[in-house]
Amino acid sequence: KTSNCPFASTPASPALVIAVARLGTDNPSTTCSSSLGPGLYAMSAQQQAPAKKQQDLQSTYSNYKNTLQQIAQKIGDIEQEAEEHKLVLETLEPLSEHRKCFRLINGVLVERTVKDVVPALKTNQDGLKKVLDDLVKQYKTKQDDLDKWKKKNNVQVVQQ
Repeated sequence: KTSNCPFASTPASPALVIAVARLGTDNPSTTCSSSLGPGLYAMSAQQQAPAKKQQDLQSTYSNYKNTLQQIAQKIGDIEQEAEEHKLVLETLEPLSEHRKCFRLINGVLVERTVKDVVPALKTNQDGLKKVLDDLVKQYKTKQDDLDKWKKKNNVQVVQQ
């Protein structure tokens, strides 16, 4: 049995298939299906994109998703660091200004007083908040770009 389905000869990730389609065609005689797993993916013969374009779309989509994942990872790291700063500040606030404390600077444990450390921690915490806000804006912008790209190229993501 021969198939003109673009998925039949193209190896695809088992978790993701991108289908480029024009909506509104219900002709079952022009559909194709792939054996990519339990799901059935159908696309009319008129709607098939050339294999190169399909690969380009898949590659661009993967790049967008990787970028979004990297930004999300950075956001998580910054949030964790900000939470650590918050906990340390909550611990140091009720203590005497002259009480001895230790601060790790470039891998070296340095003896300081609470009076010296608290302002530096607050400055660092404010900087982390600004970086976090910038990363969230960057993530939203990249997500909007992805949505616009998907709409422009009429890309539908099908996940198993």
